[in-house]
Amino acid sequence: MLAFLLRTATCTGAAWAVLGAGLGGCVSHAVDSGSGSGVSVGGGAMGAVGGEFRVQRLPGAHGQTLLALRRAPRAAPLRYRVIVVPGSGCAGMGPWAERYFAGLLHAQVLVLHKPGVDPYSRTAPGDCSGEFVRFDALSLWRDHARAALRADAAQRAGEWPDAVMPQLLIGISEGAELLPALASEVPALAGLVLISASGLDPLEAGTLQAQRLGAAALAQWQALGVEVELAQKDVWPGSPADSAVQQGRSLRYWHDLWHWPLQQPLLSGPWPLLQVWGEDDALVPASAYARFAARAPNRTAPYCPRALVGADHGLQRPAGPGGQAAHDGVQQVWGWLENWGRAPLQGLCAGLAQGLAQ
Repeated sequence: MLAFLLRTATCTGAAWAVLGAGLGGCVSHAVDSGSGSGVSVGGGAMGAVGGEFRVQRLPGAHGQTLLALRRAPRAAPLRYRVIVVPGSGCAGMGPWAERYFAGLLHAQVLVLHKPGVDPYSRTAPGDCSGEFVRFDALSLWRDHARAALRADAAQRAGEWPDAVMPQLLIGISEGAELLPALASEVPALAGLVLISASGLDPLEAGTLQAQRLGAAALAQWQALGVEVELAQKDVWPGSPADSAVQQGRSLRYWHDLWHWPLQQPLLSGPWPLLQVWGEDDALVPASAYARFAARAPNRTAPYCPRALVGADHGLQRPAGPGGQAAHDGVQQVWGWLENWGRAPLQGLCAGLAQGLAQ
């Protein structure tokens, strides 16, 4: 199926299946109402410091509720905060969140999930419920995430009265497509981090991937585009065509993807931008990363790209012949952020310069 070839494999369940293999055990499935973390800044008295993720309820749009994951810093002092938007799909990050975010030692972590997604679900991409498929679309996810971040900002107001806590927005794979639309909802935003996301508009990136996969995939992709455009006049929230399924996704999902702006908001935005990808990414072609990197130097804000040699879409480099050790590129990225967090006023790219040169 075309959706499997081009998009489904980028979703949370599939992308983390490789990373999650062998991560035994689940963390405590505790629920929190969203009150403060109890952590003070700098050299002050420390409250909750530890590695346990908790489920936090946040309001979404239209009266719905999101279940997020929240974690206090693993080590004192608290230096910064990250807000993570995972990729698509209906699985959660809970089963391996402890291991995945282990390297963020001095960060408070908030991981958003779409409405209807249990953070501890392991549902495979092809097994998402019909209701999830009908209501899964970039525009809806954007609206829910905006509402959740507004509530989060209100809950955190005054939590750090003696300091401004720098925050980073991190988008993983398809989750990166929401970052520019969410940036205005994050106080003291210090930068955007794109992980395994090209930065191009989804239509352009999808076309490049279809070309990479060959003539048959490209023909299916183009045929889907014709269907999307023909149905455009009939697709609006609540319309019968809105929830009609094509290639495993609703027409609204495809309509949003076909018209979603990402490149220009990233290029014109005022935020520092760190972009990290694997050179052996099978789901996003090297040509897509190269196109964006060639256009990004015209940004007025700093841009720091980093391609990890031998790494896949999950930033994992497998063990190689001759005793080459496997490498977890995600933890490498967190190491760069920890380096930045020691002196965040220098700026995201300046703070990472030493690490990026390694």
